[in-house]
Amino acid sequence: MNRQSMQLVGMIRSGLNLISQAISIHDQDLKLVHANRRFQKMFQIPDVLMQPGTDFYETLQHVARQGEYGHVDDIDAFVEDKMALARQFAPHYFERTRANGTSISVDGSPLDEGGWITVYTDITEIKRQDAQIRSQAQSLSAELLERSATLAETNRELTATVRALESAQQDLKVSRERLDLINRMTPAHIAHVDADGFYTHSNGRLSSILPDTETDILGNHMSTVLGDQIWSHVASRLAQVMRGEENVSEFRDETSGKFVRLAMSPDFGADGAVNGAYILSTDVTEEVTARDALTYARRRELATTLTSAMSHDFANLLTIIMGEQSRLDAVKGLDPKVRTISETIKSAAKRGADLVGRLNSVAPHMKLDPTAVNLAAFFKTFEQLARATLSPDISFTLTSDIKDDTLIFDAGFAQDALLNLVINAGEACGETGTITVTASKTSDDQLQLQVSDTGSGFQDAALDEALNPFYSTKGSKVGRGLGLTSAYDFAKSSGGILRYGNKAGGGAEVTLRIPYLLPSPDENGLVLLVDDDDDVRRTVRGYLRTCGHDVIEAVSTDEAAQLMAVDGLTLIVTDLDIGGTGTGLDVAATAPSHVPIVVITGLPEDDPLRRAAQKKHIVLTKPFSFDDLKAQLDKIAK
Repeated sequence: MNRQSMQLVGMIRSGLNLISQAISIHDQDLKLVHANRRFQKMFQIPDVLMQPGTDFYETLQHVARQGEYGHVDDIDAFVEDKMALARQFAPHYFERTRANGTSISVDGSPLDEGGWITVYTDITEIKRQDAQIRSQAQSLSAELLERSATLAETNRELTATVRALESAQQDLKVSRERLDLINRMTPAHIAHVDADGFYTHSNGRLSSILPDTETDILGNHMSTVLGDQIWSHVASRLAQVMRGEENVSEFRDETSGKFVRLAMSPDFGADGAVNGAYILSTDVTEEVTARDALTYARRRELATTLTSAMSHDFANLLTIIMGEQSRLDAVKGLDPKVRTISETIKSAAKRGADLVGRLNSVAPHMKLDPTAVNLAAFFKTFEQLARATLSPDISFTLTSDIKDDTLIFDAGFAQDALLNLVINAGEACGETGTITVTASKTSDDQLQLQVSDTGSGFQDAALDEALNPFYSTKGSKVGRGLGLTSAYDFAKSSGGILRYGNKAGGGAEVTLRIPYLLPSPDENGLVLLVDDDDDVRRTVRGYLRTCGHDVIEAVSTDEAAQLMAVDGLTLIVTDLDIGGTGTGLDVAATAPSHVPIVVITGLPEDDPLRRAAQKKHIVLTKPFSFDDLKAQLDKIAK
């Protein structure tokens, strides 16, 4: 306790000593915290029993033996009964006449922290005045005197009750404030609407689930707050809840791209009628993404199994055909008609080889070949290929506001993905339309490639099935159904994301985002950084780039496993606890044997998981500085 606190305690104790009433304070163990001088004098308490920590049992025994309660046959049993009542810590008020003839009132109140405070008031004079009034007021009926005395006692009891109610009200206020705090801190939107759909309660978290909504929504209707797109999903389900049924559903917010789980339960009144609905909205984007990725991976695996054998045999046949066609071309003096047929065979064989390549691209794990790519040359070549695939009446525009000349990514894979998207957009536009490809750098260091068109847009079924291999809406037209799938492969294999949907004004829009990687002037190698915390990952990424490393990132063990195949990987830095998707040891188990691993963790030294990591890898304790990380990297370099 500091000096200022000690002075404050001393002032409080001095103040209590000036009060004319006797006061004692005991803690939850019935140990004395403080008693004033009036308490000591009223009950003739020796100094030894006035020390903090004195057991209430000892004090009771002392005053009982002193005759405070008159003659007591079994003092120990008497004291035990008193102790049992004290341990209940219940508010109480009563009056009693002491053995010495004086009268006192005893007013006890429990404390929030445990224990109690008791105030003893000498009411001998009050009792004497009551008796005097009785003796002098002979004209008053005995009944009136009795009622007057009863009223006086009732008033004193009522005063004690009011104090107890005020204490309970304060406790209720504190409890409600804590509940409101928990409500506000919950990572979900908790709300209530009345029977007409107007908000009557909200914990103010809706904007964290749906970024474009307001924080203050009380008194507003759900349709106004949520907007047309989301309300079209909610309206029929809310009507079902108002009929007394619970409802749980999921929807995608087209503006933010988030997936939201909406749980609604009816609010039944005492008469059984539905007075409104309780609503819980949670952001399940990560859960839906993981679930869709798992479903997608299983479908891709099945597609690979179905096509691998066929593509292998087909490739063998094409090899023979192309070999024989080359021999035919080598024949001198070949008839022009035969040579034309030979050229047709050659074109068909090349087309078949391209188809085999597309079938093989269904493989679940694509091997990346990230290199330094000159953006101007990349976009020039891509634009030429894109224009060649489109109808002359379709307007094509490619814009880029990227300031850097060179970035690191797999140019071939990126070109195939973008070209597939442009071909899809061209087919959606038909004979005329506009296709725009935009390249930019996002605020969170991502390379964004966006393809939009003025075509017919995604059909409702396509929005759910578009990423499934071989899914196509072209009907009788030729279509492999791999355009969006290959773009998704490129995004995921590069450690990025793909989003697709319809624009408000018509047409479709597909957005690819991959890490924005600059070539390292020091050529210190490529580092795979694995951590589910965005802020930690951003900090460590900055450290690594300052050290001259290129960085690719993963937020789960599954993503990390996919990126292990990247050429040129020289180091892995992984968190030990990766947000429920696994551990750094799982990442290490899938890593190439020649790649060193640095494990970062905030777990204590004696944690079993950390001890297991320390046996095999370098472990760096969070929080750590740039110098701490660099020191470990320097050890690895030696």
